[in-house]
Amino acid sequence: MSVRAKKHLGQHFLNDLSIAEDIANSLSWANYDEILEIGPGMGVLTQFILGNERKISVVEIDRESVEFLNKKYNLIQESLPIYSEDFLKMDLAQYFKKPFAILGNFPYNISTQILFKMLENKTLIPELVGMFQKEVAERITAKHGNKTYGILSVLVQAYYKTEYLFTVNENVFTPPPKVKSGVIRLTKYREEIEDVPYSFFLALVKTAFNQRRKKLSNALKGIDNNEVLSTSQFKDLRAEQLSVEDFICLAKTLK
Repeated sequence: MSVRAKKHLGQHFLNDLSIAEDIANSLSWANYDEILEIGPGMGVLTQFILGNERKISVVEIDRESVEFLNKKYNLIQESLPIYSEDFLKMDLAQYFKKPFAILGNFPYNISTQILFKMLENKTLIPELVGMFQKEVAERITAKHGNKTYGILSVLVQAYYKTEYLFTVNENVFTPPPKVKSGVIRLTKYREEIEDVPYSFFLALVKTAFNQRRKKLSNALKGIDNNEVLSTSQFKDLRAEQLSVEDFICLAKTLK
């Protein structure tokens, strides 16, 4: 029995066991009691996270995959919870009462949304190891001054240490995608920015980059109600010229 990859779900099933094992081994296992795998598909990665003392659970929206996983792993670990639902719609606080790590070969079409969900629930998610499109993985880990540096770079790096671990070629997937993939690790180092709610920081960064050709004094007029930027060191700069710490400094000034 196998599962048919569904284009509308962005499924590309990993079929290289050594890469799956490398992804599983990249997680800081000793630090967490609970692990959630997103989008397990046919369980190629799942088999490398079972059989330890951690509580393992998976979330899979594809019913065919859920049926496959139930049959494949029922005899190995009867207590493996399989949440047959959309991760993006889950109320994570209902399922997890203490911090847990995330692992996965993420569906390309929702990979950035997974990150935004993680940021909204960062008090619960101290670490993530996952496979993204290479371009997205590079964007997440990019430093300012790099042409790929943008909204995701700033938002994720404001709260998480980012590491680009390794690149994965197209030919180890079924069906093979048209692009290479990249595996990254995110480790939380900050839960909150002092005096700056996440919602405000999110709005600031998005507004700045959505008008990235404009100087910040113009791009942020809707946020800078008291015209603080008119006397700021950042007023004549554009979004990509600010480091993550610069954005944090700017957010504190405006707030």
